[in-house]
Order: sequence, then C-alpha cells, then structure tokens
Amino acid sequence: MAKLGTYQKKRDFSKTSEPSAADKSTSKGSKGKKKKLIFTIQRHHATRLHYDFRLEVDGVLKSWAVPKGPSLNPKDRRLAVQVEDHPIDYADFEGTIPKGNYGAGTVIVFDHGAYNFLEAKDEKEFLKNLEAGSIKFSLSGKIFKGEFALVRMKNDEENQWLLIKHKDKYATDQSFDAEDLVTKGVKQAGQDFKKKAPTKTKESTKLIDEQKQELQSPMLSKLATDLPLEQGWLYEKKFDGFRALCSIKKGKVELISRNGNKLTKKYPSLIKALTAISHDVVLDGEIVIEDKQNKPYFQFLASGEPIDKKLNLVYYVFDALFLNGVDLQSYSLLERKEILQLLFKKIETEHIQLVEPFSLEANKLIAHAEKSHWEGIMAKRADSTYQAGKRSSAWLKVKLRQTQEAIICGYTEPQGGRSKFGALVLGINRADGLHYIGNCGTGFNEEMLKDLHAEFSKITTETKPFPKEEKVAKEAQVTWLKPELVCDVYYSEWTADQHLRHPVFKGLRTDKKADQVEIETKNDLIMENDDQKEKQKELTFGKKKVSLTNLQKIYWPEEKISKGDMLNYYETIAPFILPYLKDKPISMHRFPNGIDQQSFFQKDVEPGQLPEWIKTTEVYSKSTDKHIDYMLCNDEASLLYIANLGSIEINPWLSTYKIPEKPQFAVLDLDPNGADFTEVKAVALTVKAIIDKINLPGYIKTSGSTGLHIYFNVNQKYDYDIVRDFVQLIAELAQQKHENTTSLIRDPKKRKGLIYLDYLQNKQGQTIAAPYSVRPKPGATVSAPLTWKEINDKLDIKDFDIFNMLERVKVNDPWSTIWKDTVDLKKALAML
Repeated sequence: MAKLGTYQKKRDFSKTSEPSAADKSTSKGSKGKKKKLIFTIQRHHATRLHYDFRLEVDGVLKSWAVPKGPSLNPKDRRLAVQVEDHPIDYADFEGTIPKGNYGAGTVIVFDHGAYNFLEAKDEKEFLKNLEAGSIKFSLSGKIFKGEFALVRMKNDEENQWLLIKHKDKYATDQSFDAEDLVTKGVKQAGQDFKKKAPTKTKESTKLIDEQKQELQSPMLSKLATDLPLEQGWLYEKKFDGFRALCSIKKGKVELISRNGNKLTKKYPSLIKALTAISHDVVLDGEIVIEDKQNKPYFQFLASGEPIDKKLNLVYYVFDALFLNGVDLQSYSLLERKEILQLLFKKIETEHIQLVEPFSLEANKLIAHAEKSHWEGIMAKRADSTYQAGKRSSAWLKVKLRQTQEAIICGYTEPQGGRSKFGALVLGINRADGLHYIGNCGTGFNEEMLKDLHAEFSKITTETKPFPKEEKVAKEAQVTWLKPELVCDVYYSEWTADQHLRHPVFKGLRTDKKADQVEIETKNDLIMENDDQKEKQKELTFGKKKVSLTNLQKIYWPEEKISKGDMLNYYETIAPFILPYLKDKPISMHRFPNGIDQQSFFQKDVEPGQLPEWIKTTEVYSKSTDKHIDYMLCNDEASLLYIANLGSIEINPWLSTYKIPEKPQFAVLDLDPNGADFTEVKAVALTVKAIIDKINLPGYIKTSGSTGLHIYFNVNQKYDYDIVRDFVQLIAELAQQKHENTTSLIRDPKKRKGLIYLDYLQNKQGQTIAAPYSVRPKPGATVSAPLTWKEINDKLDIKDFDIFNMLERVKVNDPWSTIWKDTVDLKKALAML
C-alpha cells in the first residue's frame, strides 16, 4: 500500500506488535451494508505523553498527535500535529512498543466509535476539504460526541492543525483534561516503561542511527567561580583541547566536533586506535595535543596530523552516551563511569585515555591544578543524566586562567620586525549583533603568523563588520575580514567599555562556528558548605545601617540557593533596578522560609516599627475605605531592607506617590496561561510590528516566570484610563492576528490554553515585577530586560538568573535608552 509506505519504513515488525500495512485489514462493517467510517483516540505514553487522533478516510487512518489531548470545551483549541497515515487495523491496537523502536511506549485505546461528515456530501469531498486544510465532522464515541473541526494553522508548518469542539449539547464550559479520565494503573504503566532500561539486542545500530543528530550536540557545562564543596560531585581535569564525540558502529569509527564537523581525516591516529574498541558505542571526550609532562599545545590542534614527534595526540574519554544499542543518557554519571571502566579494562593505547575522577578534596585539588598549570577543573554531579545539547548546572567548569572565544574580524599592518600582520581585530556576538572587543597582538610565533595570514587572504573584505560608530584601535591600518574564523584568547579582565584587557592569542578554533561565539559569563551557582557561610552581616550606607540576617537559609531548595545569594544579587544590581523603583509604592511578596513554603503579600506597613530612614507614603484605598502606608524604595539600603524581609520579588506601582493618577510606564503583559512560549514570542513580535508602524518606542522584558512584559514610557503625561485604553487597542490589534491563540478575557477558566493579553495591569495600585526583580521560581530567575533581537528561537526565560544578570547588564543594558524614549499617545493614535 503506497499510502502507508512511510508507516512501513518507520517500523520493524519483527520487534513490534503493531499491525503491518501489508496485513489483511479487518472489515468493520457487514456484508451488504454500507460500512460506517470509524475514529479512534489512543493514549500514547512515549518520550512525551500525547493522544493520537485518527479518522478513517480513503482506506487509511489519517492521524494527528495531540499533545494535550482532545477537549470537549469549545474554548480549548488544541494543537494537533499531522503524522503519517496508519492502517485501519491500528484503530484497535493496544500494548507496548519496545524501546529502540519508533514511538517506543505504551498505547491504549482511549475512545473510539463512528463518525459522520458535517459539510461534505461524500468521502471524496471530505478528502478534498482535508487537503484544503479544514474539515468538520461529528463523533459518536463513549467520551467524545458531537461536532468537531480540524483546521490547518496558517504558518510555515503545514502539519500543524487545531482540533476544536463546536458548541453543542455535548460541549462543556468547564476545564477539560483527558488525563482526569485515565486510571492510575494506565498512568503508572507508562511511567514504569520510561524508567525501565532497554533490552540489549544484536541489532543495535538502528537506535544509534535514530540518535545521529545527538552526536552533534554534546552536553555543555556552565561557568562557575568556585567548586561546589558538598558531597555528590565528581571532579575532573578541564582539558585544553577540542571537544569531540566518537561513534563506533560495526567497526566503523567517526569523530565529530562540537559543531558537527567530521574530524576523521584530521586525526587518523585516533581513528586507528579507536578500532581497538569492539563494541557499538558513542563516547564523549576531548582531543588534546600535549608533551610528556602533559602540557597542552592547543595551537597545533587546528592543523591536525602529522604532529611533532615529541608530542602526543590523545583522545581523553570522560563519558558514554550509547553502548550496544542501549541509550545510557538516562543513567547517572556514576553508572556511566562504571560502564566506561568495564569497556576500557582491556584497551591499552597511548592515544585513548579514560578520564578518572579525582579523589582529592576541593581545596587540595585546586592547589594541585594551579601547580600543574591546568586550564581549569570540571565538577559534575554524580547523579546527573546526560543532557545532549544543553548547558546544564549539573556540569560546572572553574577556570584557573581566563579564556574567551572571539571572532577574527580583521588585522593591522605589521610593525618593527613582525611579518605578515601586527594584531588581530576581535569581535563577539551580542544580542544586537557583532561588536568590537579589542586587538590582540601577542601569542604568535613566525609559523603561526604565516599560516594565519594565508587563511586571511581567502576572506578579506572592504566592509567593516561592526557598527560604523564603533571605534576600533588603529582602524586606519586595518584590513577587514569576513567574520568567519574563531580563535581562543587568554585575557586578564573585561574593561569598563567591554573590551578584553591583555588578550593573548591561544589558537584557532576550527571546531566552533562564528555564530556560536558569545561572552561566557559566570552564570552558575556559587555553592559553599553551610558551615562556611556567614549567618548575618551588617552593611552601612552613610548613616543608614542594614542588618542582613539568616544568610545561610536556603530559599531555593533544589538548587541550594540561599537567602545570602539573593541579597548579594540585590546589592550588586541596585544601580540598575533602583531607577524603576524611585518614589513608587512597593508591594511585598514575602517568602520567609523559601519558595516552596508558605508566602504572603504585604502592602500595609507600620511606619513606627521601621528604621527612621525608611520612607513611607500614605495612600487611600477605595476597596478597603482606609489609608495604607506603603514603603518606598529609593536607595540601596531600602532595597536590601525589603529583600531581607524575605520579599524575593520587588513589585512597584507603575506611578509614583507624587502623581499617583499618572503612570510612568504603560504595560502590556503577555501571560501564556499554559500556551506554548513559542507562540508568546510570536505575539510579542506582532506587537513590535504594530508599534513600529506608528513609531512608538516599546521595550520588552521577561516576566522571570513564564511570560513577557512590554513597557512604554508614558512619562506621567496621561492618566490611567487613557493609558489603559491605548494598551487595550494595541492588544486588540495583536489579538486580530492571533485570534486562535490569544484572549482578552480576564477569567483564567475562560481562556485556558490561550495567551492572555493583559492590558488591565494599567491601573492605580496595580503592581508588576520590576525590571531586574528576582522571581520565586526554580533557578532564581530574574525579570530580564531584553533587546527585540533576542525575541527568537533561542530565548529561554530560565537563562536569566541572579548569577548572570549583573555581568549581562554591565556588558550591554538593553533598556539604557528607555528614559529618553517617551511616548506621544496623541501622535501614535493618529497613525493607527
């Protein structure tokens, strides 16, 4: 059956009990009678739990994967991804698809029955409507009854549809979740299957083939300032080389760089040595060129073999992803290390070395590393799984010598006795494009100068790759290059103008693409033993004294982030957050015992119980018919006092107490309400297009939780009613472009799964998390100001936390111009 060719190719029917398309289908009707067309809904607990919705059409089951399951609530527009056609006999399939096979997981029939066309007069017309992207039908199942529609979404992905329930007597206006109707036993079976290790088979290559993409995406580490000292961590040497994954399959060896380039021809000695491994396996490690004292020579790696006879080429193996068809990525690091020890037990070659964790205490290991001139130390959680392609806090790297990847954007003329060129002009990617970070004129020998100059001759250009206004040292002497080559440099520090101080050339990085080069910040947790932490301290700001207490108390239990870590963040970020708080009444959300314990909101304070230097303001509340004393937060002392009360979030009004009826900022809050964050970003970009047409300056930030906030500096010119009406108009225009995924309805029950375009934040007394405010969410995330260029596929709210925000904003403050970019609503409205 040609229609089912894709279905057949994806399955090995000697290993799965799913029906083959070649099998004779069972008739669902009786002889002499017109057979009713059937539908089926199957609960499929695979890598991700989803429901498969299938309709019999044209002799096959047309199929859609519905991540959240179908709904009987017409307001739930459920995403349905069209997949390959299935044979009719699949309608009754229940059971387990073994691991290592396509769709591995547990399958049950959730609902089934007959269905009828609503608009099409026959199957031919129904199929034509299906191809056009819109079908309507009526189901007669045990659970799902009545009228439904499947509508293809208008985007680049032709396989994405919306499954929608029509309003009829079978519809409900209540929240609907198919999982509520599934028994505990069925749920448990799916969970148990995912935990169970796959069975080893002789034919193991299929699994490795399916995971081929994973070979190009090794697990990445985060940069930390100190080694974690608590138990449960393994320490390794940080090697100064090229990261590479090794795939061995039926004796064929492949070495693949971090960015997916094949290194097989560059290092033939390693390929030969790796053939000593007689198993199908995927390994993770580092390729290093070093001398007999283990001193690395990074600069020789880009050239590959042959190398100097006095040097050794070594592939240091520290992890394993697959072994003989078994996916090891869900195993703990300790278990993977044990497997590696067994694998390498009989392998003896100087070119392949197994990396063993150190048993030294952290402080002794640091001393040993410094004495041995290591580049740094790796710390890895013993219980961590392998997270391919992700930068995880389960792997930390502590550098003993500062290094930074940079893009070579040009070179200056040679001077004195120097040949070929004088210095490299270096650049780096930031959110708003490529920027200059300094010149590097040391670290080269004569051979390197010659080799580099030969590479440069291939990519010279007349175009300066940086913004025109950006000054470059000795620019008149610069020969510009296309920004394609990547190098590593040592440096002492970043300067105030975001340039590298004392950069020294280390070597080319042929394993890294230019678009991957960004500033590496210390964005991980600084963990210490509880006994080593200060329990309290007192800070003095002129005549003001602030006592910071219970610094060792853990506020984020899973990550072991303390109250002291949070207070340290607010102390350092104060110059950036305070302008958004000045003269604005503050509402506190207090978590005295951490984010997973009871919290409470507090607006009203007792001025007599506060330090004399804390400023307050009295505000009349119509809702309570009484006056409320709010705290103000105009300086660092006040900020730390508020945070020390356990107020993780800093939530100011949008207006000041001096002009309470006229806000400083107008806000449009994009609240996902369970919707996919990709769609939230799409809505934000639609808002950007709308405001660009009317020359309206808008600024965007993460909420620090799940959504995005768009700010407009209305500069206390208009009252709240005018501002709210204006933001509502912007929201309505955006909603017209995204009518299937957004809502203007305030009641969460009536907009489940839809993005709420919240314009009602624009009200006197309403508060919102300030820019740079910490949020009581996993990872100690921060409400992070962004550039509009950062609203892209890479944006992840979890990437902005209390450990990387300061370095980010010091390098580039995305909202530095917000105070000058005031809004003229009258002009803006005239252009709409």
